[in-house]
Amino acid sequence: MGRKAKFGEPGAVKQLKGPGRKAKKQKPPKMLPGLPKLEESDEPKKLSHRQKQRASRRAKKKEERKTIKKEKKQTTKQIVEPKSDNEKSLGIKNEIIKEYSDSNSSWLKSKKSKPLIPEKDDDVESYDSNSDIDDEESEEQNGLESFDEDVESDDDYLTGTLDDVDSSNESGIEDTVPKKKGKSLKKRKADDEDDLLPIEKAAKKLKIAKKKEETEADEEMKMQMNVASQDIFVFPAEDKIDETIPIPEVEQRIKDILLVLSNFNKFREANRSRQEYTELLLKDLCTYFSYNKFLMEKIMHLFPLDDLMAFLEASETPRPVTIRTNSLKTRRRDLAQALINRGVNLDPIGNWSKVGLVVYNSTVPIGATPEYLAGHYMLQAASSMLPVMALAPQENEFILDMCAAPGGKASHIAAIMKNTGVLIANDVNKNRAKAVIGNFHRMGIANSVISTYDGRQISKIYKNFDRVLLDAPCTGTGVISKDSGVKMSKDETDLQRCFTLQRELLLAAIDSLNFKSSTGGYLVYSTCSILAEENECVIDYALKKRDVKLVDTGLSFGTEGFTNLRQHRFHPTMKLTRRFYPHTHNMDGFFVAKLKKFSNVIPQSEHTDDEDNEENEVNETNGIEETDQTEVKDKEIVAAAEEKSLTNKKRPKHGRGKNRN
Repeated sequence: MGRKAKFGEPGAVKQLKGPGRKAKKQKPPKMLPGLPKLEESDEPKKLSHRQKQRASRRAKKKEERKTIKKEKKQTTKQIVEPKSDNEKSLGIKNEIIKEYSDSNSSWLKSKKSKPLIPEKDDDVESYDSNSDIDDEESEEQNGLESFDEDVESDDDYLTGTLDDVDSSNESGIEDTVPKKKGKSLKKRKADDEDDLLPIEKAAKKLKIAKKKEETEADEEMKMQMNVASQDIFVFPAEDKIDETIPIPEVEQRIKDILLVLSNFNKFREANRSRQEYTELLLKDLCTYFSYNKFLMEKIMHLFPLDDLMAFLEASETPRPVTIRTNSLKTRRRDLAQALINRGVNLDPIGNWSKVGLVVYNSTVPIGATPEYLAGHYMLQAASSMLPVMALAPQENEFILDMCAAPGGKASHIAAIMKNTGVLIANDVNKNRAKAVIGNFHRMGIANSVISTYDGRQISKIYKNFDRVLLDAPCTGTGVISKDSGVKMSKDETDLQRCFTLQRELLLAAIDSLNFKSSTGGYLVYSTCSILAEENECVIDYALKKRDVKLVDTGLSFGTEGFTNLRQHRFHPTMKLTRRFYPHTHNMDGFFVAKLKKFSNVIPQSEHTDDEDNEENEVNETNGIEETDQTEVKDKEIVAAAEEKSLTNKKRPKHGRGKNRN
């Protein structure tokens, strides 16, 4: 209990309360020496440029509201106070119509609703979409204030609010205006325009005028383009077709020819055939993209005109760098985190792969990081992962990779097998096989046997494989972005050598398969070429020569293979094969087909006899040379036998009886 004060006694003085205990303990603040003392000034604070703009807008809004109020007062005075006696009756009627919508004035309320723009000038502030809102000013945070919820509503009006309305947005303003029932659209628009401010009406008219001008300008441009395409391009004379012209003119002529071919009947010249335009286009494309005539003609047969230009332009730019995670040593998430820490910008390659990563840019060389040297990943193209995914190897299987160098696909197979089973990695080139050995040691693969046999004879050495992967050697027309020398170096003889070798390798791979395998019996054929002679033609040949059928590859994307192309007609199941292009899938041009073997029986049909006859006709010259060589060899053998017989006759007979004497 505290002490009691004696207020009633005479001479007693009331004690004033001072600071508390905690306040007494605190010391006064110490000011640093040299700092000037702050003096409070009565001058107003200086406004920024944006604050001045806002203040000017508020002042304009206030003036506009005042003018609107004055106009409304004048109109009400004219209605309420008519000058003549005849006008009095009209004024009374107008008053009744204004006050009540029916004669039942006793129970109807007057139609008074709050205007769209509130009358209070201090509470309303305009909102500018381009200006930033200051956190200090609470008035500018809210923008336009919405209407109160206590607005009087009638049966003739629908509820509406003005939330988040921009002064420059006319559609938002029009949507928030209350709409009347039973009125046509024209009347509603007229009512809405009456409610708008003069500035808003002017802005609306300007916007409509700009739209009309833009549409008219677009139509004029289209008409000019059509007219220009018709008038500018004239088919060159026969003397000037072979003349060399600069590259910009070649590019423009290619565009003009493509436009003509897109609507040939409309834009072509009289007495000009489509073949003449296509030949001129072929010549211009060869000069512009630096292709030889043979290869460009093959590519033109594959694609329509729109896709043709897209493919040729995409083949000029390199594909993005991709890497494949080695699941035997790490996970993709951990590898990505480690490379990001080293300054590599990367992303997952897509939903179709769980081990692929795309590298956008890097501050360190991707092929020399500690993670690469430790075997955590392999530099591999995105398209090279697809054949292994289609093969779908299982654990504890006997698998062959017939053309394995440099070991990207073979290491992927071993990683999926989890180092179980047996993997035969074969490549005919011994120098390239060294790269397979190095990559397998770096990536920790222990279930493989590396061989250097000829793939055409491998069925005599290895047999009964559960699965076989044949990434056949090809012309490389799908990887022109990596090797631009393909554009001029490949001709018809190179193509013929490639597809004959591919046929032989494919038949040998099918013969080495075990059709009785409980888990496999599958073969995947792939090439980095887009030509049908190396893809669909080779698969169609195998379907006729062996008891195999095409099955689904299991790949979720890619375009279907050709069932008919110009003079070629392929098996209907060729739709199960998959093609990949640089301009549609952003990866190298690739072809993947999956076959299943059903027996070792070799079917015999009329097609096989015809093909054998064709092969015999092609090898007639070789056969003549072989017969000559055999005749020479036979003569040499006979001469050698005669010499041996003569030498045996001339030798002396050493008998024991003669030596005794």
